[in-house]
Amino acid sequence: MTKYLIQLAAALAVAAAAQARAETTTWDGIYSAEQADRGEALYMSQCSQCHGPQLGGIDAAPALTGGNFASNWSGVPLDAMLERIRISMPQNAPGTLSRKDTADVMAFLMQANGFPTGESDLPRQAGFLRTIIYQAQQP
Repeated sequence: MTKYLIQLAAALAVAAAAQARAETTTWDGIYSAEQADRGEALYMSQCSQCHGPQLGGIDAAPALTGGNFASNWSGVPLDAMLERIRISMPQNAPGTLSRKDTADVMAFLMQANGFPTGESDLPRQAGFLRTIIYQAQQP
C-alpha cells in the first residue's frame, strides 16, 4: 500500500509541475477582435500623436510594433504593460486612461503585432494579466 501511495504522490507531483510550467501567452487568443477595434479607436485619439498612426514611433516615442518592441516585452507578464501604459500615458495626460481603456489599447497592440484573436476580451485585472506572458516568438 505504501508503495502505491508513493507512486501516486510522485505522479501528482509531476502533474503539478507540468501544470505550473504551462502558461498563457500572447499566442493563445487572449483578446477579442471587438476589443481590438475599440482599442484602435482609443489609440488613434490618445496615442497616435506620439507613437504614429502606424505604431512606428515618432521622435522620442518608441515604435509599438517590430523587433525592438518585441524584445523589450518578451517574457514579461502583461500586467506590467498595462500598468506602464495606465500610469504614464498619454504623455500629455498620464493616468487618465481607465484600466478598461488600457486593456482595449493593449488588445489593439496585440492585433498590430500579429497575435491571434480569441473569443473573450483581454482582462483588465492585474491578477489575470499576471498569468499572461508576452511571448514574441510563436512557439
